[in-house]
Amino acid sequence: MTQDWARYWRSPDRPLEAMHAHFQRHAYHRHSHDAYSFGVTESGLQAFHCRGGAHTSTPGTVLAFNPDDPHDGHAEAEPGFTYRIVHIGPDLVRAVLADTADGRGALPLFPDPLVHAPDLAAALRRLHTALLDGSPRLATDELLHGAVLSVVRHGATVPPPTAAISDADAVRVAGRVRETLHEHLAEDVGAQDLARAAGRSRFAVYRAFRAVEGMAPSDYQRQLRLRRARALIATGVPLAEAAALAAFADQSHLTRWFTRYYGVSPGVYRAAAGHAVRVGPPPTASRCPVADRAPEPGGSAHRRGR
Repeated sequence: MTQDWARYWRSPDRPLEAMHAHFQRHAYHRHSHDAYSFGVTESGLQAFHCRGGAHTSTPGTVLAFNPDDPHDGHAEAEPGFTYRIVHIGPDLVRAVLADTADGRGALPLFPDPLVHAPDLAAALRRLHTALLDGSPRLATDELLHGAVLSVVRHGATVPPPTAAISDADAVRVAGRVRETLHEHLAEDVGAQDLARAAGRSRFAVYRAFRAVEGMAPSDYQRQLRLRRARALIATGVPLAEAAALAAFADQSHLTRWFTRYYGVSPGVYRAAAGHAVRVGPPPTASRCPVADRAPEPGGSAHRRGR
């Protein structure tokens, strides 16, 4: 049986991260990212729920999640799936677009979480490979620029369709609940507290929030705490202290949920600043086509000098 493995990399100075992984047993809890998340399935079937529907990504397909787009994920069948994913912060996308010819253009949005675009998949693979292989900054900057422009070409510039919310008050209720959870992130907020803040019953609050945000208030609260812990860890705060500051019971509690949301442990995330860190056995063979490798410094991706 193939074991789960992962390689994770994150930039120490900009909102850019990448992971290459094979999962058979691991299942992602429903979550979202504060960045664009673009994955390319390399082998197997990758199943997930997003925007009210069930989807399956096949080899070569691009997964496109907009910022704050709730989704989960698991292997559809044995022996699991292998994929690459890049997380690119909206500010970084905006900065790249500002350097284009006219400096204008709205941030792209994807109405469908599955995109069949070989050129986009290739651009993301090249960027991903360069990041995990530790290519020079100039090379990765060029590949990032190319990947973002490919994203823009394939993305929409209008918000994707969302499920209709019959009760117009639901948006206001969800907004008040969000504010309360943000303001009291470290406190033990209960359903009655949210109902009191929103001026509605506990059931009405739960229903409205789930309709607007795509997840339960408790999942949203946990995600806020994970994002805080993640930010603290990235600045060098010790894991146990980050767990306490983000309102987790202890470090093991943080580790359990961090892994379910991000696919790697907090320790791996901390160690991955500027270079890729591997967890689990290595893959048997690389699935990255030669044409998709990052260019070597001072040469072409197609040179055979080594």
